[in-house]
Amino acid sequence: MDFSVFHIFLLILFSSTIPTTLSDDPLFYVYYVCSNDSNYTKNSPYKTNLNLVLSTLYSEISSTGFSNTSKGQPPYQAYGMSTCRGDITSTTCSQCVNTSIHAITQLCPRQKNAAIWYNDCLLRYSDQNFFSIVDTSVKLYIQNNAQTTDPKRFRVLLGQLMNGLATYAAFNSTRMFGFKAIDFTSSVKLYGLTQCTRDLSQKDCYACLERIIKNMTGVGKQAVGGLSRSCVAGYQFSENLSPDTDHGAAAPPSSSMPPVPSVLPNGTSIDNINRKNKIKACSIVIPLVAVAGLVFLVCMCFWRWRTRRLKNTFSSGHSDDRFEAEVWYTAAQIDLATLKRATDNFSDENTLGKGGFGSVYKGMLEGGQEIAVKRLSRTSRQGLQELRNEVILVGKLHHKNLVRLLGYCMEEQEKLLVYEFLSNNSLDKYLADPTRRGTLNWRTRHKIIQGTGRGLLYLHQESRVKIIHRDLKASNILLDKEMNPKISDFGLAKLFDMDETQANTRRISGTYGYMAPEYAMHGQFSTKSDVFSYGVLVLEIVTGRLNSSFGGSGRAPNLLSFVWQNWNEKKALEVKDPSIGDEVQAEEVLRSIQVGLLCVQEDKAVRPRMATVVLMLSDLSVTLPKPSTPAFFIRGCATSESETH
Repeated sequence: MDFSVFHIFLLILFSSTIPTTLSDDPLFYVYYVCSNDSNYTKNSPYKTNLNLVLSTLYSEISSTGFSNTSKGQPPYQAYGMSTCRGDITSTTCSQCVNTSIHAITQLCPRQKNAAIWYNDCLLRYSDQNFFSIVDTSVKLYIQNNAQTTDPKRFRVLLGQLMNGLATYAAFNSTRMFGFKAIDFTSSVKLYGLTQCTRDLSQKDCYACLERIIKNMTGVGKQAVGGLSRSCVAGYQFSENLSPDTDHGAAAPPSSSMPPVPSVLPNGTSIDNINRKNKIKACSIVIPLVAVAGLVFLVCMCFWRWRTRRLKNTFSSGHSDDRFEAEVWYTAAQIDLATLKRATDNFSDENTLGKGGFGSVYKGMLEGGQEIAVKRLSRTSRQGLQELRNEVILVGKLHHKNLVRLLGYCMEEQEKLLVYEFLSNNSLDKYLADPTRRGTLNWRTRHKIIQGTGRGLLYLHQESRVKIIHRDLKASNILLDKEMNPKISDFGLAKLFDMDETQANTRRISGTYGYMAPEYAMHGQFSTKSDVFSYGVLVLEIVTGRLNSSFGGSGRAPNLLSFVWQNWNEKKALEVKDPSIGDEVQAEEVLRSIQVGLLCVQEDKAVRPRMATVVLMLSDLSVTLPKPSTPAFFIRGCATSESETH
């Protein structure tokens, strides 16, 4: 009952996230996530245990539509779970889980922690026990813009529908599943769906659904939904097929909802259906299947069209009114009223800093979560393009050394980005302040060097897309409470094809002192130009001196010349920041200096790739080549660290 209707609902709801590589799958892949925190090798014990887990999930799922299991012992223990939508047949459920297993092992071939959503099922696994733990760390909100003519009535009905379904799924359904349709007008129905994974408690299920439902904002926006690893919720408007067609609609849900009809494995309804009802059901399903096929084709054509245009989005200028259509599917939308409350109406006391496109504010959401809000200047055309870049790029990236985008807002001519709040500010604040710089011991500096390198490697090679940052510098390295680095500010970033090695631009943007010579002089940028910027950053961290602090009478002309002259004179350790002290591993410091010099070589062809850089920094047994002359080298008076700075 209502299977085809809801199938259409999900086709529309999630069509924007279907990759072209999996688009031929009739089940419709919705979303997936791989964690890069922990990997396994091909023949490792974890891989063996994971295969056993996936096999067990597939064999057990058909009986109840839910399965969770673990295999092995720590540290190679594998945990897995699969759950199917509460109104599908066991055959469809098994097919979905089987497809999910094959897809996720290809999409995340070496990751220990992964999850994938299809419209009919969810499958996830990990090397950590996640059973009975609410996980809303992955949230995807999808929406189209179609305004209702009666927003007040809509909000009332939607609240009744979704809150009732959340209550029903959490407290009244053995499958933790709820689906219902109510009359919005005489010709339009409002459909709603909620579901939790069945390892959750009733209380946790309700809390998970409640969180997603609160984020399903916007008056009359069609096909709005959200999903996490633990629950999913969504609603959809749809016209009635005919005045006398019964979709199972009822009054707005109350605290005691009628049970959602379930389906037996052979496809027969549990209810006693007479011949007349069977004929009536066929008259509903057949045209709906045809409509579903049509919607499928439309969605596929739309997806392919948008995929071809996606790359151009990062460099071409589009009008403001098309901005939301380009970015809504990459991040959660947060309403303006919430952000005004969180930042005390963008008060000066909450200002963290200002940039070329606007200001950044500290805020706190009602649940106590601290956030950082970038507020785009209304008069900044360049800022709008940078905002588009940030939303589309950062929304697709997931790595512990990249800043995490929580959402965005576009209301009342306001354009806002919402990020996780990082309490220790940016790296340049430490390097420019002698007192704060003194708190950076060598262990912390080395962690920042390595973490930033891993984040850049992810952008260049390990993410699903290849990205050139183009503005890597100390002020764009944010530090969390444990002083872990996170690369931020993707306003100038460029998307590359995986086989593309170089691009050119007439508009030189970025920060002089960090720019590679081929970019600063000729507009040529590549992964090697990011490597150059990283090398400058490494030398700044080791010396405790920003490149911008050099110049003027009695000083070395620039940071690279200062370090290079001391290196050639066998006095490399003298460039080390005195505040680090002498209780450090000299070999580690020298290696960091040498890696920095290798990255800033004038000839980009001899600069190492980030994969090599990360290896050289982490493995002391790797022999390093001798660096050649750095870019912008000017022979001058190489002053030692006796200078004040």
